[in-house]
Amino acid sequence: MSSSFAKNTGGIIKCKAAVAWGAGQAMTIEEVEVSPPQPSEIRIKVVSTSLCRSDVTAWLSQAQPPLFPRIFGHEASGIVESVGEEVTEFVEGDHVLTLFIGECMSCKQCVSSKKSNICQQLGLERKGVMHSDQKTRFFIKGNPVYHYCAVSSFSEYTVVHSGCAVKITKDAPLHKVCLLSCGTAAGLGAAWNVADVSKGSTVAIFGLGTVGLSVAQGAKIRGASRIIGVDTNPEKNEKAKAFGVTDFINPNEVEGTVQQVIKQMTDGGADYSFECIGDTEMVTTALQSCCDGWGVTVTLGVPKTKPEVTAHYGLLLSGRTLKGSLFGGWKPKSDLPSLIDMFLKEEIMIDDLITHNLPFEDINTAFDLMVSGKCLRCVIHMPNGLI
Repeated sequence: MSSSFAKNTGGIIKCKAAVAWGAGQAMTIEEVEVSPPQPSEIRIKVVSTSLCRSDVTAWLSQAQPPLFPRIFGHEASGIVESVGEEVTEFVEGDHVLTLFIGECMSCKQCVSSKKSNICQQLGLERKGVMHSDQKTRFFIKGNPVYHYCAVSSFSEYTVVHSGCAVKITKDAPLHKVCLLSCGTAAGLGAAWNVADVSKGSTVAIFGLGTVGLSVAQGAKIRGASRIIGVDTNPEKNEKAKAFGVTDFINPNEVEGTVQQVIKQMTDGGADYSFECIGDTEMVTTALQSCCDGWGVTVTLGVPKTKPEVTAHYGLLLSGRTLKGSLFGGWKPKSDLPSLIDMFLKEEIMIDDLITHNLPFEDINTAFDLMVSGKCLRCVIHMPNGLI
């Protein structure tokens, strides 16, 4: 395999990037200037990047203040082109996954064993700049362009903090494992780390996109006896079976409420429920679908509107638990290599989550497919990547 680099170690690289100029506006392929990596940063040649629902939500500016012009993308794989000062764990040519939440390895949260993956230094970046100096590394004709989640992988080259990338084996196919840098890992981790699904349990999953199907896969691997998938798209039914879903509910086709149906199916409520849509009202429905005493609801979706969750106190008083999950509780640099190993051993599925493969110039098609609900994951292949 080979990859073509725009060699300019230590200098500015000019390359193509998909730039969003306004909320919901089609992106345009522009020539951008990518600054060299600063101390503790690396510059990456992006090979493959997949489109995540949160990219679409931010592009539509439904969940946060608009920042434009901007380069989206955060679920990506690539090859290290150059490293900044103080970087010791990466060298040119390393294969990496980008991380939308980092791991500094030294803050209170990072050294907390398995208690948390919310790094105090490299947590979720919302201002469109780098963690280190609050500036951008992208420019068009000298004018700054905002980052997204401190990754911005819809560019041939990008700069990330060294704590926001993880080195992976070169045996891993970059056009597939890019999904592990967000959606697939988030779903598996929600089932394994956050809910800790037990053998023989019942599970209800609201939303059967990439994250929801990955939750189902994780529950199946843990030995759940019944996995109920809830989605308004009837086409998800057949696909979901491959990931372990045993029962499918279309809310538009049932009598009564979804929570009533689930309670009837599970003798009082599911042991675990997962909200994977990004709808805070659905969080309440998922909580109501759990059983008394020990029911656990995990919310994973990024809400597009109404970020506040409301629920009757009685739901919690009766013993239910509501938990949040960011990236499935994984400590990204520490834990992702083990998921790569599981994929290479065929212990987890990724291939069936990839419904479309598109060249970089068709990135707007990927957004159209996601918005219309016609895809799970579109993998976008950058020019001059691995062949």
